[in-house]
Amino acid sequence: MSMPGNIQRIAVVGAGPAGIALAKQLLAEQHFGTIDLFEQQSSTGGVWNYASRAPREELSVPQTNPHQPLEEPTWIDTYDSANERPATKPIFTTPIYDTLESNIPHFLMKHSDDPSLEHEPLFAGHESVLQYLNAYAKPVSHLIRFCTQVYDIKRDSENGQDRWLVCTRDLISHKVMERYYDAVAVASGHHYVPKLPNIPGIQPWNEAHPKVISHSKYYREPEEFRDKKVVVVGNSASGVDIAAQIGTVSKHPLLNSKRSEAPEFRREISWKHEVPEIVEFLPPTSAHRAVRFANGQVESDIDAIVFCTGYYYSFPFLSSLRPLIGTTGERVENIYKHLFYTPHPSLAFLGLPVKIVPFRTYEGQGAVVARVWSGRLDLPSASAMRAWEQERIAEKGSGQRFHEMRNLTDFQYHNEMVKWALQAKAKMTDTVLPEWSEEDSWFRINTPAIKKAFAEKGKARFSIRSAGQLGFRYPG
Repeated sequence: MSMPGNIQRIAVVGAGPAGIALAKQLLAEQHFGTIDLFEQQSSTGGVWNYASRAPREELSVPQTNPHQPLEEPTWIDTYDSANERPATKPIFTTPIYDTLESNIPHFLMKHSDDPSLEHEPLFAGHESVLQYLNAYAKPVSHLIRFCTQVYDIKRDSENGQDRWLVCTRDLISHKVMERYYDAVAVASGHHYVPKLPNIPGIQPWNEAHPKVISHSKYYREPEEFRDKKVVVVGNSASGVDIAAQIGTVSKHPLLNSKRSEAPEFRREISWKHEVPEIVEFLPPTSAHRAVRFANGQVESDIDAIVFCTGYYYSFPFLSSLRPLIGTTGERVENIYKHLFYTPHPSLAFLGLPVKIVPFRTYEGQGAVVARVWSGRLDLPSASAMRAWEQERIAEKGSGQRFHEMRNLTDFQYHNEMVKWALQAKAKMTDTVLPEWSEEDSWFRINTPAIKKAFAEKGKARFSIRSAGQLGFRYPG
């Protein structure tokens, strides 16, 4: 299926890693007349922007509704060097905490067309990753409108033709703009609306003990948990890492509540006690800050519970879109290959897959979108795209596993995107993205073990620059 009409004007929501990767591919096409990136932060980097202020009062307990309004910024004082005067800038809360390190070695994390972070520790700190992303974004920085929030996107008629009407608000000047575009890419991420399950008794418990319950989105450093009895809920990457940090200052044992096994993230620590999921928050009238676990165990006098339970997919600026893109927030609906909105493929989503090596994934997605929208690459029929979604549901279900890519399926997906992009009608300046190799796959499989060996080095880990220094060498 070819794209209808001649796509010339493109809006990209978000100038984080996915939006920048797409912008580079769009520019490489040398086809589009307008490419506008809208970024609500004051800089590139997306989710890797660190916000030291993380107001916990934003958190609803429980939080089971993905349909939340646009996030309001926190304002911080800064200095406008161009006009030599004090100023303020908006910041938005991200899940980045003080000592966060990547859980992917830098040689896999990097973009294919940019040097790696090889001068940094093997698992780079968030400050280094942000600097890397800001440098990567410079060639497309002239396309970005910073401090600009997209508040509505809808189908509308322009001169009798269906187009996308994109409505934006400048957060500094408060100026509202409406512009028509031929295509829109959503690359705004999915770390906005936290999931916090509705466990029996949680609401009255939270009202009786406010601010005891929190979410990993608002975690910044372990000191606030010093000498406290703590439960960390969740055993994925963030849950394991945050539990390990908090446990250095909290009371022992730290309780790590988990619903299922995640062996790739498991970390044996003597003072951490694993317990099953919480099944009940006991009434404040019958017990003091107590919860019951699935095995019947009751723990009382709990000082803090940190839920590391993930996020909903939420796109409040697309609330008027029909058919809906999401009803439960567990996945994006009416989607093809985690990328194109089937009813109108001039709308694309980058960065939906999870459990992935992200930056290269975004490159592959960006190459496909750019070549489809330039008319060099065809999509299958609408019925074939709908059939793909039904097949995915049959395989993974219609919940949160729909976009999950475990056990090298993210590498397979990227290689599929690369092969698809190469089917485009050739042009002299085509960029050929590399596929993941068998050696890359070997290191991907062994990343949890490499990360564990890296963490066990303590402060000496900061001098580790390669997996070989930890004894991991590709046997091929």
